[in-house]
Amino acid sequence: MKHSSEYELFEQYNLSGHLLKNRIVMAPMTRCRAIGNIPNELMATYYGQRSGAGLIITEGTAPSPNALGYARIPGMYSDEQVEGWKKVVDEVHRKNGKIFCQLMHTGRVSHPANMPPNSQILAPSAIKLEDTKMYVDNQGELKMPVAKAMDKNEIEKTIDEYRHSAANAIRAGFDGVEIHGANGYLIQQFLNTASNHRQDEYGGSIANRCRFGLKVVEAISSEIGPERTGIRLSPFGVMNEMEHFDEIEDQYLYFVTQLNRLDIAYVHLVDHESMGAPEVPEEIKREIRILFKNSLILSGGYDKERAEHDLSKGHADLIAFGRPFISNPDLVTRFYENAKLAIPNTDLFYTPGEEGYTDYEKLHEKIKI
Repeated sequence: MKHSSEYELFEQYNLSGHLLKNRIVMAPMTRCRAIGNIPNELMATYYGQRSGAGLIITEGTAPSPNALGYARIPGMYSDEQVEGWKKVVDEVHRKNGKIFCQLMHTGRVSHPANMPPNSQILAPSAIKLEDTKMYVDNQGELKMPVAKAMDKNEIEKTIDEYRHSAANAIRAGFDGVEIHGANGYLIQQFLNTASNHRQDEYGGSIANRCRFGLKVVEAISSEIGPERTGIRLSPFGVMNEMEHFDEIEDQYLYFVTQLNRLDIAYVHLVDHESMGAPEVPEEIKREIRILFKNSLILSGGYDKERAEHDLSKGHADLIAFGRPFISNPDLVTRFYENAKLAIPNTDLFYTPGEEGYTDYEKLHEKIKI
């Protein structure tokens, strides 16, 4: 007989009508294999290999050409991209998996060399990133130019691009969409005082800084249904030069309260302490757990034991794992059998091709289980 914490980790879970085969989530991770920003067969193989997860959340996917920050990241704004994503979704569904597409607009975290002609780097305010650089193929790491401060027409257009790309994701067959509101990208740029110096209805107060992100959530959930909509947040994350500010705790509690009213499927809360960011206080996690009535996903440096503990204590409904899934396509099997985990090759995280991507062995590869 399994003890209760094991039962929690491997049991089925109903995520707003999506029946997941376990409570293990594959976290979104940028992998830079989408040549020409179009998903491909190699990506279908990669996600299919990892379909033992109860839920897969894809890498950040651009809702428009303006949203393309990094080299070789996929988009969800053209018919060709939708067709490419169908290959990925079909492979995951063929293996009885569930998959959400993460929509990521990088905002000021971009470089023109990674974007098509006639696109623009947009942000809440024209504030330069001082210490963060962007990798460009054949050019290396480059300083990023100052983004254009979005006018109200550009804000409304961007919200509509999110809505349209969410509809495209459902057309591609995805089970739902996760909105990337973390890691210093566009939505968090509106939330954070380091990147939002606006004095209109999109800046200057808690409610105003939250307005853009909430409008994006409203647009997507009204387009595809709240049961197909989730959001990822990193309240104390400092990635891409975010800062801690006096109202940060009150702001995120307000934001989550509004998300609860919109009745979306889940909040995905990431704690980047394991990567050097300030810890998200346990009290804030508990308050978010109370304020948000639907599902809560926690992620950030988890191993199996800590995941079992937090699930058994009711701290979360699902636990997301990132890097362990890179080098362990059969991570769920390895957890179940308490097997040793393979270590990923960090040099190959963002390189093109199958090396360090689809060539990690499964535990039972040789006997074809």
